[in-house]
Amino acid sequence: MSLQIKRCPKYSLFMVNQLARQVRNVSYIQGQSPSPNVREYFYYIDHQGQLFLHDARLKNFITCFKEKKFLTFFFRRLKMNNTGRYEEFPYISPCGKEFNYIQCDDRPIVYTSITNSSDNTQELLDINGTEKLTYPFQPEKICMFPETGRIYHPADEKYGGVGLIKSSLGIELSHCFEYRDRDNEREPPSHFNWNGKTYELDNSLWSEILTVK
Repeated sequence: MSLQIKRCPKYSLFMVNQLARQVRNVSYIQGQSPSPNVREYFYYIDHQGQLFLHDARLKNFITCFKEKKFLTFFFRRLKMNNTGRYEEFPYISPCGKEFNYIQCDDRPIVYTSITNSSDNTQELLDINGTEKLTYPFQPEKICMFPETGRIYHPADEKYGGVGLIKSSLGIELSHCFEYRDRDNEREPPSHFNWNGKTYELDNSLWSEILTVK
């Protein structure tokens, strides 16, 4: 199967590349042991931040992993896959001699809610519903990709530097956007209204969203 980028106007180059990885035939067995005492497992993260076994036939809320302790453990160790194995899985979450290879619909880090820090001095984005892992919310760094409506926010560099805002949270945030040129549907929003303050968006993530990784 070949993917023609010109025929996919609703996808960034990054997302087209992710789709291409997913349709390639990948041969593996869950729990396989390529060398003594080493185990390999394969996972998938959807655009809502839900984690599944890669070979699960049905991927929905019923079949995703929900145990908060496991999710926190898994996502805390997530990083780019530089092992040279299974390049179709661009991320990995190693645990000792267990290697968990990961594909995703868009980005592996999905922000699911906005909360306040324990001392109420900072707003935090919850990472993949863990309720333990967070990232500082930076309103001026929000970036919406017009062709898909998806909203992105910076993430730790070990995750690739970009995180995706979960759809339901994105719908809430979309009402806060202002546009410099409303007639140009291909341009991202220019301002973001949040907690009584208007932020000028620098859209510094724009090039990252378009980049094939």
